[in-house]
Amino acid sequence: MVTGTGPGEVIIDGSYDTPGNPGNSPIGDWDPGTDADWTPPSDWTPPPEFDFQQCLDSWDSYIHCFRESEDADEEVPADEAATPAIPAITISDIARFAPAGSAIAGEPDNVGVVGLPTNFVATASVHTVNDSLFGFPVVVRFTPAGYDFRFGDGTTATTTSGGRSWADLGQAQFTPTPTSHTYAERGTYSAQVDVRYTAEVDFGVGWFPISGEVTSSGAPQEIRIFEAHTALVAHTCQQAPDSPGC
Repeated sequence: MVTGTGPGEVIIDGSYDTPGNPGNSPIGDWDPGTDADWTPPSDWTPPPEFDFQQCLDSWDSYIHCFRESEDADEEVPADEAATPAIPAITISDIARFAPAGSAIAGEPDNVGVVGLPTNFVATASVHTVNDSLFGFPVVVRFTPAGYDFRFGDGTTATTTSGGRSWADLGQAQFTPTPTSHTYAERGTYSAQVDVRYTAEVDFGVGWFPISGEVTSSGAPQEIRIFEAHTALVAHTCQQAPDSPGC
């Protein structure tokens, strides 16, 4: 219907119904007026592998053009896949790289006097080894962490330092030091020190600490302890060599 409401204005109004054609369903018989689930034909099974040619041959039904989606496996970078992992390392794995034990020295000249301090000095420093471990090049670094002294008379001491000589300390002989020991009886004693090390390893990507400590045992050192006696004499030993104490 066409009507006019005034000069220069035209209004077109109306409707026309044409029966629709739903066409063919791509999944077979389906009634759009019901809620029934679609049931595939009894002779249909999904193909194990996608076949494009079969999809073309069955284009009208689309059945062979659908396939189950699969999650793609996560790709591992080639460099990561080819690089073997370094196994966990324990302190026992690197114990064979540890430095030899430290020698101990008693001042003065590995002798001492009963009742007076004998000063002990042990030398140890940072030790680095370049070698291989589990087939990988490795650098192992050992750092002194503790010193366990055994003085030979049943007495022990643990320190964080190997000690310093009286001269380095600016002290007189027979004065106490952090690593000195006083023997109560004369005799010959076997003194020894064990050095405990912490360890780190580097496989080329930085230093990593290893839990625990490795101990290097030092060789024993013979220490002779004498008694000192004093006496009043009328003459010096030079004047009277047979005098007491001469």
